[in-house]
Amino acid sequence: MKNCHSERSEESRLSVTCINTKIRDSSLTLRMTKTEFFKDFNDEKMEKILLDTDIGSDIDDVVCLSYLLCQPECELVGITTTIGPVKERAKIASALCKNAEKEIPIVPGLRRPMLKDWHEHGLRQARALENWEHDTDFPKIHAVEFMYDIIKQNPGEITLLAIGPFTNVGLLLASYPEVAGMLKQIVVMGGRFINKITNYSTPLEWNVLCDPYAAAIVYNAPVKLRSVGLDVTNCVCLQKQDVEKRFTSKMLLPALDFAHRYFDFAAERKHPEQIIFHDPLAAATIFDPEICQFKKGNVDVELDSPRLKGFTHWEESPDGRHEIAVSVDAERFFEHYFSITA
Repeated sequence: MKNCHSERSEESRLSVTCINTKIRDSSLTLRMTKTEFFKDFNDEKMEKILLDTDIGSDIDDVVCLSYLLCQPECELVGITTTIGPVKERAKIASALCKNAEKEIPIVPGLRRPMLKDWHEHGLRQARALENWEHDTDFPKIHAVEFMYDIIKQNPGEITLLAIGPFTNVGLLLASYPEVAGMLKQIVVMGGRFINKITNYSTPLEWNVLCDPYAAAIVYNAPVKLRSVGLDVTNCVCLQKQDVEKRFTSKMLLPALDFAHRYFDFAAERKHPEQIIFHDPLAAATIFDPEICQFKKGNVDVELDSPRLKGFTHWEESPDGRHEIAVSVDAERFFEHYFSITA
C-alpha cells in the first residue's frame, strides 16, 4: 500500500508540475500577446505627419516644428521647405531636429511660386544657426518627388501638414492627382474665412496670397482638407516677456534663440514683439481636435480679381468638401502646447 501510495503521489506531483508549467507558458504567451497588442495599439495611434513649411520667416514655424518633435503621438516622416531661401530654411529645421536627437529627412523645395513674381528676402532667424548644430547638405531629390514617394509608401496614413505657401503641395497634386486618394488628410494653416479680425488691413492671408494658384489646386483636390485660418489663429498669442518665461525646456531653447532674432526684427520695424501661434494651432488640432470648433463647407480661391487674388471665399454647407476652424479655446491650446513641449 505504501509503495502504491508513493507512486500515486509521484504521479500527482508530476501532474501538478506539468499543469504549473502549462500555466506559466500560457501566462508568458498572454503577456507577450498583451505587449504586442499595446505595441500595435500605439503604432495605430501614431499620426504620420509630412510637414511642408516656410520655416524661418515668421517665428511660428519654428514653434510648430518644436511641438511636433515633442509630440509623442507624432511620427514625423519628412520635412520639405518652400519658397525663397529654401536651403536656409532646411538648416533651421535641421537645427531643431538635431536638438531633439531625431533623424528626420529634410528636403528643400521650390523657391518660386507658380505664375507669380517673387523677391527673395534673407532670413533674420538664420543668424542664430551658428549657435546650434545643423546639417548643411540635404538630399538632391526634388521635394515633390520626395513627398510623392513617402505618400505612396504609406497609403491612407499620411497627414500632409502645410504651414507655408502652398507651392510644393500644389505642384504635388497637379503632377500626381492620384495622391489625393492616397492621403489620410491635408491640414493647412491658411485662409481667412469668417472676418472676425479687426486689426488686419487686408482680407488676404499670407500663405494663400503668396501662391494663389497653388492654393486653388489644393482646395480643388478631392481630399479631406482642414483649414485653420487667420480668423482663429490670431487669438492665440504670447507677448515677448511671456515667451521668455515659458520657453525654458530643452526642446524650446532653440525656438527661444530664433525668437530673439525675430523680436529684434519686429522691434526695428516697430511691430509688436510677440508670437502668434498660427502654425502650432493647426498642428495641435490633429492631436486634439476639440481645441477648435469646426464647420463644414466649401472654399474657393479668388484668381480673377487683381486686387483680391488669393481671397478665400467660404460658404457653409453640411455636405461641403472642406472643414474650417471657426473658434478656438485658447486656454486649452496653451495648456496642450506646453504640456507637450515641457
